[in-house]
Amino acid sequence: MANNSGPIHALREVLYGMAIHDQVRTLTKQRGSLEHLFVLISFGDVIGLPVLPPYYSLRLLPFVVPLINNWRRRMLRERDLMDIIF
Repeated sequence: MANNSGPIHALREVLYGMAIHDQVRTLTKQRGSLEHLFVLISFGDVIGLPVLPPYYSLRLLPFVVPLINNWRRRMLRERDLMDIIF
């Protein structure tokens, strides 16, 4: 049973923040970027960039359906210098 209060829990949270929080955020960003790249390669024809033949895209469609709306929004939004920095 986990104890979510007290000084030991607070110490664990502080040590987590000091040691690996930044690494976890970086890995999460990298995973998201690779996921969006995979969807771009597979379903680029949704935004007018055909890369793979439609047969393979249709075979992958059931696995990618949950990602398409977020991916399309991310690919079509405008970017500025601050997006590159952060």
